[in-house]
Amino acid sequence: MTVNEESTGEEHGTDEENLKRSPISSTTDNAEPNVGNSKATEDFTTWQRIIRLDAVRMNAEWIPYSPSQANVTEEMAEELAMSVGLKDDDHLEPCRQHHAARLVSILEAYALFDPETGYCQGMSDLLSPFVAQLDEDYQAFWCFVQFMNTARHNFRLDETGIRRQLNKISSIFKVADPHLYSHLESIDAQDCYFVYRMVVVLLRRELTFEQTISLWEVIWAEKRAAEVRHLRNSSWRKSKKKSYIRDDLILFVIAAAVRQKRKIIEKCKGVDEILRECNSMAGNLDLWLLLDDARDLVSALHGRIPD
Repeated sequence: MTVNEESTGEEHGTDEENLKRSPISSTTDNAEPNVGNSKATEDFTTWQRIIRLDAVRMNAEWIPYSPSQANVTEEMAEELAMSVGLKDDDHLEPCRQHHAARLVSILEAYALFDPETGYCQGMSDLLSPFVAQLDEDYQAFWCFVQFMNTARHNFRLDETGIRRQLNKISSIFKVADPHLYSHLESIDAQDCYFVYRMVVVLLRRELTFEQTISLWEVIWAEKRAAEVRHLRNSSWRKSKKKSYIRDDLILFVIAAAVRQKRKIIEKCKGVDEILRECNSMAGNLDLWLLLDDARDLVSALHGRIPD
């Protein structure tokens, strides 16, 4: 599976125009894999079931940031929910029911668009901010496609993308914090699987909605800066040598979050205890302090760990 799969601009333009003219609609009757084999159909049926379960579980923290969707009528919500075959949604207020239905529609469309990735738990967490910020499904869909161009390796079944990132975080600890790394080794936690969730969904469940948007914008800016850096000549890079740019800044942010709890973690006697400490970070992180700490790590480790 290729991490960066992008269509040509001409192809995307045509697809987007078609999608804009015909809004995404994925129901159990008309959303079928465009593949003529039973395995593809079975996979898609499984994805549909999991998508619906995840969609109705999505929390409501996005509501204050999306007034237009927060005020959706009960009739509109029920109509959309029925059109996508949403289930077990009777307990949801109209705005959340509508949001869940949009998630189902777009995630099913994405599973058809990228059947190699399909759907995995966690993708709904990544899509939700786009749905909340954008009223049109086709806009949210194409933004999500671009986002997944660099995040889809997090959802490979062989987990090679995740393991590579966890190894990088382990390397950060090993070089920047040998004492912490030594403790992790002593309890067989040096593989850093206790931050698995943080890596997969880019800290989405640890940060508030507003913090998530801010962090992702920083990450996107960093990736763009990294691309620009490679286009510049060596003299420009030399003049900017103290402004280190990383396209994997998120890993340094995660490492910084763990290090903020190092005194507690160094007393943990097993991976389960560390995992509980990591889970307790949800809603209790200072994003801007984390970014400062992450930048310090980037500068301190420049040239000392593999890119």
